[in-house]
Amino acid sequence: MKTWTICALSIALTPFVATQNAVAPVPVPVEEEPHHRVLLKNDWIVLMRVSIPEGERTLYHTHAPDRGAVELSKAFVTLQKMNEFESSPLPTQPGDVSMTSGDQPLTHRVHNVGPGTFEVVDIEFLRRPQEASKAAAAVAGENSSARAYKWTLAPGATSAMHAHERPHLIIAVTAFPLKMTAADGQSFTREVKPGDSHWVDAKVTHSLRNEGSSEAQIVEIELK
Repeated sequence: MKTWTICALSIALTPFVATQNAVAPVPVPVEEEPHHRVLLKNDWIVLMRVSIPEGERTLYHTHAPDRGAVELSKAFVTLQKMNEFESSPLPTQPGDVSMTSGDQPLTHRVHNVGPGTFEVVDIEFLRRPQEASKAAAAVAGENSSARAYKWTLAPGATSAMHAHERPHLIIAVTAFPLKMTAADGQSFTREVKPGDSHWVDAKVTHSLRNEGSSEAQIVEIELK
C-alpha cells in the first residue's frame, strides 16, 4: 500500500515536473526563419517571400523595423505573439496590403490552417527618410518608412501616369503581361507571376498596363 502511494504521487507530479522543466521557445531573427526566403537586401529594404504549407507553423520570429506585407494567396492563418494565446483563424486575400510600424518589435509565429499554401511577400524597411516625399497615387497603406499603392487593372487597362520620387518596389499579385511606359513614351513588356518583384532605385514617371485577357493586380511600395 505504501509503495502504491509513492508511485501514485510520482505519477501525479510528472506533468508538473515536465511543465517546470519545459524549455521556452527562442525566437529567431525573421531572416533566419526557414519559411522566409530573402530575395533582396540593400541599404533600404529586406525583401522576403514567405511560403507556409497547409498545417505548418513558422518558428517564433522577430520583426524589428517598419514592415510591409502583400498577400498572394487565399487562406486562413492564425497569429500568436510570444507568451500569448493563438488568434482565431484570419482570412487572407490576394492583393491585401498591410503596413505596420516597428516602433515596438513584434515577435510571433504564423500557423497556416489552409486551404493550400499560404504565400506572402514581406518587406522590412531598414531606415526612415528624414523628409516625406509626395504621394504618387491613392494610398492603400503606409507607415513612417513607406507607402503602398494598389492597382487593379482590367484587361487592356492602363494606370494613370504617375511619378515616384523615391526608390520603390513593383510587386505582381497576379500573373499577366505587364507593360510599363515612361513619360517619354519608351516602354517594355514582361510576363510576371504572383510574387515577382522589381526594385527601382531612381526617380521614375510611368504608367502600368495590363496586356493580358484577365484582371490583374499590382502593388507598388515606395519609400517616403
